[in-house]
Amino acid sequence: MAGGVVRADRRALLAGLLISLLLVAALPVPREAHAGAQQYEELSASVRTALAAAIADRREPQPLWESMEYRIAWLTAMSARLPRRHHPTYAERRDFLYTVRYEAQRAGLEPELVLALIQVESGFRRHAISSAGARGYMQVMPFWTDVIGDGNAAALFDMVTNIRYGCVILRHYLDIEKGNLFMALGRYNGSRGRDTYPNAVLAAWKRWKFTPPSPSSPPEAPPKPAPR
Repeated sequence: MAGGVVRADRRALLAGLLISLLLVAALPVPREAHAGAQQYEELSASVRTALAAAIADRREPQPLWESMEYRIAWLTAMSARLPRRHHPTYAERRDFLYTVRYEAQRAGLEPELVLALIQVESGFRRHAISSAGARGYMQVMPFWTDVIGDGNAAALFDMVTNIRYGCVILRHYLDIEKGNLFMALGRYNGSRGRDTYPNAVLAAWKRWKFTPPSPSSPPEAPPKPAPR
């Protein structure tokens, strides 16, 4: 009798393990981000100095807004599109969006383009690491910290630092490619000349496009009294 109970328990345990394995197999597999691998290229002294100065500027992020109405509408729209699992609170989403907007503007980039690039590069994962070793939101290769920074590659997991590097690097590639965004994106990903990555970023950019609110209509003037 005892042996039969043991065998029944063993069968139940095996059945439970099998069900657990089937449930795990049925879980959706997270999509692989198109994480980049920027290639090291020798920089002229003037370019290196300019990029290093851009990285070293530590002013508080103060993005520009067309109006208070625009600011509220942009933050509300962009916040609603961010994945909650990486930015669960509104304060976290606001700080992230402020940083993206400020760093994009100071690099002469559209904030929505930077959001699209982050989506494709890391899926908004702050501590993402690619197979090539690229780090953080914008998947910056650690060699950049030696070339134009202070050599602290661990700082690439800091939100402001990572987005600062990413925007400065993309601006640099745009300048090299004379404004050709398609080719600059290929350089950023280490896949210059191939269309998979640029097309992914450009498609995501369309989804991040923001339609500004219409200006508020001025209050109507009170009607003039009818002539007596």
